[in-house]
Amino acid sequence: MDLPAAPLFADIAQGPAGGRAHWVQTSDGVRIRAGHWRPDGAAKGTVLLFPGRTEYIEKYGLAAAEFADRGFATLTVDWRGQGLADRTLPDRRLGHVDDFSDFQKDVQALTRLAEQLELPKPLFLVGHSMGGAIGLRALMQGLKVGACCFTGPMWGIQIPPLLRPLASFLSGVAPFLRLDKLLLPTTALEQYVQITPFEGNTLTTDPDMYRMMHAQLAAQPDLALGGPTIQWLRVSLQDCAWLARQPSPALPCITFVGSGEQIVNTGAIHDRMGRWPGGKLDLIEGARHEVMMETPEIRAHVFSSMCRLFEQYRG
Repeated sequence: MDLPAAPLFADIAQGPAGGRAHWVQTSDGVRIRAGHWRPDGAAKGTVLLFPGRTEYIEKYGLAAAEFADRGFATLTVDWRGQGLADRTLPDRRLGHVDDFSDFQKDVQALTRLAEQLELPKPLFLVGHSMGGAIGLRALMQGLKVGACCFTGPMWGIQIPPLLRPLASFLSGVAPFLRLDKLLLPTTALEQYVQITPFEGNTLTTDPDMYRMMHAQLAAQPDLALGGPTIQWLRVSLQDCAWLARQPSPALPCITFVGSGEQIVNTGAIHDRMGRWPGGKLDLIEGARHEVMMETPEIRAHVFSSMCRLFEQYRG
C-alpha cells in the first residue's frame, strides 16, 4: 500500500537500518507522524512504543535498536501537538491538548497503520510517562496486545506540595477566565533538556544519553516542545483520576520505575501495580525518569526484561 512518506531523521535517531516514517490522518483530521523499524530476519512481533510528553520518534531510535537486537520490530509516534505532528496552538512551543481522550484517536490511527504496513504480529505495548497514561486507557478500551510494559508511567503527576493549591485553583478557573491556553506557571517555553544542565536533571544519570537528547534538538529544533498549558494539566489530572477508578487489564505487565523518579507520582504507580493481577513492579535503584535512556547496565536490564516477557506471550 502506498502511504504518505514523512521525514525520518535517521542520523540523529541512530535506529536500525531501513527505518521509515509516514504521515497518518486521525479521525478528527489531525496529521500525526509514525515511524517504524524492523529487525534483520524474521521478527517475533512488533512493539507499539508510546512516547511521553515533549517526545518524538527519533528519541526512540536507540530503543528500536535494542528491540531489533532481540528480534522485535518497533512502531512509534509523534502524538498530536508534538514532534512533527500538527501543533494545536499558534505558538508551537506550547504543549496543549483539548481533551486527553483525543490521544486515543492517535492510537486508533497508529494501529490502523500497523495493519496497513503488515507489521509482524503479535503486538506488544511499551508506554513511557504520558504514553503510559495513553496506553493504559487504550488497553482498558480494547487495544489488543499480547503483553505490556510501562516505564515511569504518568498515572499521577508529581506536584510539589506548595504548588498543589495553585494547580487545583488554575485547573478549576482557567476555562472560565480563558487562561486554559496559557503556559503553566513554573514551566518554560523551551524544552527541558535545552535549558537544564546535566547535573541535577530529573531524566537520566547517563551523561551520554543526556547529550544525545540535547544534540537531537540542536540538529532538528522543530522537534522541540516547551512546557504544558494550564488546559493540559487540567485534562491530564482528570484522566489520571479516571484511570485510578478502573480495574487493571487482564494482561501480563511489568512496570519499571527509577528510585530517583521526580516527575510522575510513584504512589499512583504502586497503587496500580498492587492491584494488577500477575503484574510486576520493577523498582530500579539509582535510575531517574527515563529508564530506557539510563546507564548501559540499566538499559540492558530493562530491554531484556521486556523482551523476555514478550517472548513468553507470543501466542
